[in-house]
Amino acid sequence: MNPAPPLRTITDIERLLEAHAASHALLVYVESLGLPDAWIGAGFIRNSVWDVLHGRSIDVMRLADVDVLFFDSDDTSKEREAGIERRLRVLAPGIPWSVKNQARMHLRNGDVPYRSTLDAVAHWAETATAIAARSIRGEVGVMAPYGVDDLLNMIVRPTPVFEHKIDVYRERVMAKDWPAQWPRLTMLMSWEAAYPALHSSFDRIDT
Repeated sequence: MNPAPPLRTITDIERLLEAHAASHALLVYVESLGLPDAWIGAGFIRNSVWDVLHGRSIDVMRLADVDVLFFDSDDTSKEREAGIERRLRVLAPGIPWSVKNQARMHLRNGDVPYRSTLDAVAHWAETATAIAARSIRGEVGVMAPYGVDDLLNMIVRPTPVFEHKIDVYRERVMAKDWPAQWPRLTMLMSWEAAYPALHSSFDRIDT
């Protein structure tokens, strides 16, 4: 792996993923399938950033899963997702691929239908997890509906859409036990701790 660049901005994260050969390769594999609005999200980026900030090397083989996201309302069958996973396992054996069409994931999460992959990612539980990357002709781009400050500052905070699902957020975060792996994290476990001001807002990044 090339020396990690400093991590201060979303562009720095993009360059990090480009510089790490194994991470970049996974993004290119997904790009090669030509899926609509397709990205890799969640721990694929979050864990890599936290590893670098803790002085460790990135290792995609340590990931519990590699979350591939796409959006296609014309075919929301699980069979299609399984077929894509099989194709990815041929391209990269040993990678724990997990493919989900975000056009159907609102049903599992109890939300209104999502409009895009970006909209789906904005409904994830933590701001540091609500991030995804893709390759376009080999160049990495990152979307982050709530920005990357919490991720880079190692803050675990619920996303605004979880105001009425804070128990779900808390249960998920406790089950993950992230501080055991990344002890420098700041864990905000209540809504009051996460949003102490009367009004908190994030500007979404259009990608």
